Amino acid sequence: MSLEPVPPPPTFSRLGRVGAIIALVVVAGVAIVGGASYLGRQVGGLFGNNGSGRVDVEPGIEVEVVIPQGASAADIAAILAGKGVVASAPEFEGLVRSEGAAAELKAGTYQLVTGMEPSQVLEALRTGPLVDVYRITIREGLRVGEMLEILSEGSGIPVEEFEAALQSGEVTTTLKDMPDSPFLQDWEGLLFPDTYEFSQRSTAVTILQRLADTMVQRVESVDWSEFEADGYSIYEGIIMASLIEAEVRVADERPLVSSVIHNRLDEGMPLQIDATVLYALGTRSPSDFDREVDSPYNTYQNTGLPPTPIASPGRASLEAAANPADTDYFYYVLSAEDGSHTFSETLEEHNEAVRKAREDGVLP
Repeated sequence: MSLEPVPPPPTFSRLGRVGAIIALVVVAGVAIVGGASYLGRQVGGLFGNNGSGRVDVEPGIEVEVVIPQGASAADIAAILAGKGVVASAPEFEGLVRSEGAAAELKAGTYQLVTGMEPSQVLEALRTGPLVDVYRITIREGLRVGEMLEILSEGSGIPVEEFEAALQSGEVTTTLKDMPDSPFLQDWEGLLFPDTYEFSQRSTAVTILQRLADTMVQRVESVDWSEFEADGYSIYEGIIMASLIEAEVRVADERPLVSSVIHNRLDEGMPLQIDATVLYALGTRSPSDFDREVDSPYNTYQNTGLPPTPIASPGRASLEAAANPADTDYFYYVLSAEDGSHTFSETLEEHNEAVRKAREDGVLP
């Protein structure tokens, strides 16, 4: 077969819930904060600050703090205490009330320091975030080296610093047991593709840790229970999602491609995915395709999944890996200029689909 290149409620870990809450409310701007919500109390409570006491933190550590639009003084106080910027949420909220400053606090992304004086924090929130935040977009399906190139271009930090950060062990993830000195390939598929905002003072380590933490949050938001019941690990789910990401251009086909991968694995058939061969060759050009290349990533010569992801999958591909469509498909072939495929149950049907795709000029 030639594979042409191409929910029950989500569950969160304790820290994953915190990351998801914050990720959903990142705001870069200077909108006035007002209104009431319970978001800040949730954040503060999850960090162990329930408003009844002070938080002991190591002072002098730079932290990024996101103040969402619509947060109340109590919300903001809890967020600050949860980050260790202030030692007591009630104390900071009381200061805001006594100053009559609740309507003056501005939303945005701040670079603050743990253990600050409440009066200093209040002044910073009245002034608003410094306009030194830049945005970087990482699209789905990129390899780790390609992602580092984009991060370098957007941040001005040399690629070598990003590579060193990943290989030093300073950046961490819970999705894979990393060696003490990981290779870049160990990080394949573990940095989430998205649009991010960073401070000009962000380092290679803080930037990469943000991408790694976001991937953990996105993976934990998927229900993997049936997938794991079939004997797969979540890391294998990320590998599978990376194959889906590499193969699919039409969104509705993700669960179908997932079903082909699942069906072939169940039958012990080689996956025969061209994208894995191109990854083994270190290229994206179909003209360089060589199904005889000696590599564990060559899914024409090896059964099972490749040893690592081959790209960074988005959440839709993670969902598709965990929840494949229920089909008897074992084959698919590119059949239209928009990137859509024809799916087949038998080799005979597949060969006919290949013939038609060539007749239509879609395949060479």
